[in-house]
Amino acid sequence: MYDYIKGMLISSSPTCAVIETSGIGYKIFIPTSTFGKLAQIGQNVQLYVSFVIREQSQTLYGFFSAEERELFEILLAVSGIGPKTAIALIGHLPSTLLSAAIQGQDITTLSKVPGVGKKTAERLIVELKDKLKIGVHPAAELVTATPFSEKSQTITDALNALTHLGYNQAIAKQAIQKTLKEHSTDIDLATLITSTLKHI
Repeated sequence: MYDYIKGMLISSSPTCAVIETSGIGYKIFIPTSTFGKLAQIGQNVQLYVSFVIREQSQTLYGFFSAEERELFEILLAVSGIGPKTAIALIGHLPSTLLSAAIQGQDITTLSKVPGVGKKTAERLIVELKDKLKIGVHPAAELVTATPFSEKSQTITDALNALTHLGYNQAIAKQAIQKTLKEHSTDIDLATLITSTLKHI
């Protein structure tokens, strides 16, 4: 029904953005990975969207890239995976690492995502290991899916998210450094943001 929505960013949080276009404000649920890349409030932004219809709700989910949206829709096709879990998977694991974890049958990494237990991780592996090709590096099977072999990008995304919320960049950097000292090296983006907020 919708491919993308482009308009002025009215408000945003790590889970939701409101975009106004043609006098209509669209409430769009987003993964934390998209939140870190949003423009400033009042500027134009474009999100690729997926319109999910359920018995009692009609909800828009938005993504910074068309590839993330495609991954979201692939995840929804897995039995027992709803929009909330699919969004959590995309927000916590970059697509390359998510693909590597599924193809490498890495239950431990998948189970670190909120809402994903051992049984759900096993179901993801069984149903997607031969189908999921998005974002797979040619040597994906050699990747150990530690969420932050891409740690520097996660720090950048977290810093962008915090400055987007109005926090001073220097203060945000110091708070991120404190958070990283308290957590293991595999801290994900969502945890990094929420934990850092406690230090500001």
